[in-house]
Amino acid sequence: MSAPRSQRRAPTGVFVYGTLLTGEPNHRVLAGAQLVGHARTEPAFELHDLGPFPGLVGGGAHAVVGEVYEVDAPTLARLDALEGHPRFYRRTRIALEDGAKVETYLLTPEQVEGRRVIASGNWRSRRKETAA
Repeated sequence: MSAPRSQRRAPTGVFVYGTLLTGEPNHRVLAGAQLVGHARTEPAFELHDLGPFPGLVGGGAHAVVGEVYEVDAPTLARLDALEGHPRFYRRTRIALEDGAKVETYLLTPEQVEGRRVIASGNWRSRRKETAA
């Protein structure tokens, strides 16, 4: 028996920008989640290249490219586990360029110190930027 409608949680909007994107290695964690669409953050972040995955940090001047998904509570719990929330990444509410408020996973400036900034704000474009 499912919970009464008044006790069910509404889906949570989550902005993804790296290995959770469509076609990337961790996208499987979002199986069953509803893609809302492509999105960009407000220009208030820096995206860092940590090798196999990116790190998003607040306080920069770049807009970051990604996708927004509506996820249920079990999927959000799987995302939290993958991202090591709250010990590694911290799930945080942010604003997108269209004003929508969503959750995403941020690192601290100390965690990305010395790592290259992906100036385009696009994880998938990082190889082109490195080659240039």
